[in-house]
Amino acid sequence: MSQGTLFIVSAPSGAGKTSLVKALRRSFSGLTVSVSHTTRARRPGEEHGRDYFFVARPEFERMIETGEFLEHARVFDHHYGTARRTVERALAGGQDVLLEIDWQGARQIRQAMPDCVSIFILPPSRTTLEERLKARGQDDPETIARRMRDAISEMSHYREYDYLVVNDDFDQALAELRAIVVASGLSTARQAEKHRALIEGLLG
Repeated sequence: MSQGTLFIVSAPSGAGKTSLVKALRRSFSGLTVSVSHTTRARRPGEEHGRDYFFVARPEFERMIETGEFLEHARVFDHHYGTARRTVERALAGGQDVLLEIDWQGARQIRQAMPDCVSIFILPPSRTTLEERLKARGQDDPETIARRMRDAISEMSHYREYDYLVVNDDFDQALAELRAIVVASGLSTARQAEKHRALIEGLLG
């Protein structure tokens, strides 16, 4: 069985990453989304184990000390991390895995797993990004202003990624994400493993 592909997706808050990833996951039965650990509180509608593993800070720090995270970072005064064992087990089983992480975590992942495929999602404009943040109705003006400042910092790292997708039109952005996933599955390494018997018969 061939090794699965690890996809990492990053975007500033409000760029529509979560909605795109959910739609992308529905398009590919073999694509699993790794659930991260976080120290932040649950938001309305979120479930433990589905959206995040919500843990207290002491537990998160213990996991750091014991090397249980593939990557971890502090974002908006909270900590986020990806469990190493979960990702490695899925990849070894031939599953493609998708991680939603910020640029700090993406940088750590690329160092640990250089064969990963990295994607950055941009909003079509600052105005649109701010409107999307306000439309959530979850943050006060001061928090939104801070998120905008952090978004600009986050977006400055787009050059570190393999692919860049602009989420102006949702359907178009989703189509581009699908194309990236399909293309990765057609790499010579993946195809050679999948069609080993065919290739041996052709060349034998």
